[in-house]
Amino acid sequence: MVASTRFLKTVLTSTALLRYEGGKGAASPELPKPPVGWAWSLNQFRSFRWNLTASAARPNPQGSYHYGKINITRSIKLVNTVGKIEGKKLRYALSGVSHVETETPIKLAQYFGVADKVFKYDTIKDEPTKVDTSNILVQPNVLNIEHRSFVEIVFENQERTRQSWHLDGYSFFAVAVEPGKWTPAKRKNYNLLDAVYRHTIQVYPKCWGAILLTFDNCGMWNIRSEILEKRYLGQQLYVNVGPPELSQRDEYSFPANGLRCGIIQGLPDPQPPRDSL
Repeated sequence: MVASTRFLKTVLTSTALLRYEGGKGAASPELPKPPVGWAWSLNQFRSFRWNLTASAARPNPQGSYHYGKINITRSIKLVNTVGKIEGKKLRYALSGVSHVETETPIKLAQYFGVADKVFKYDTIKDEPTKVDTSNILVQPNVLNIEHRSFVEIVFENQERTRQSWHLDGYSFFAVAVEPGKWTPAKRKNYNLLDAVYRHTIQVYPKCWGAILLTFDNCGMWNIRSEILEKRYLGQQLYVNVGPPELSQRDEYSFPANGLRCGIIQGLPDPQPPRDSL
């Protein structure tokens, strides 16, 4: 077995021997050459298919395995970039905003009705017209998404390194990864039949990736780069998913023994949803 690094200037290789009981003959002393370039990985991604004829438990978004026939209610494009603020401080951003954690966690601020004192919703546009790497905003980055909406999210990677994106609380259909920049015309290349249901997608240098999912799990969920340096320096955001009114059916109330910090210390307990009284 041979494992080698990808997308690095220096190629590192590690080998191991796997022996089966009753096996005959020694392992081959010749090692296969590692794949070169991102095209190999892109073609590998395109080869992933979900066998919907197999008998097994599967996710069932909006009552249909045919996710490609569900109407998209919202399309969001997230463009990842890198730049410096104040001329020297490195920051990574999504659609021009570099996320920064707040003293009061944003979910607690929402629970206690003081969200407007901690962060603002939807500070980025669903379709960023132009991303200025010289003018990165450092602030909490929170999107508000309607409960049970079927959403298309496009990750556009303008950097020269591979990206890996993870969404908490959900899995999604990874329907496309292609080179260049995304346009609505690219939807004709989506796999709308048998894409793999997963919670992480890799987007190669100067490429884009598209996912489809139903936001049916209420709460505050994190979309983040799985590259620690980039996540720590701002390449992440939060998605608030909830109905117009809080409901115990959709989301639990703040627990009685929940820890408090920031501006919510000393505040009375938030009122529980009406249907839990």
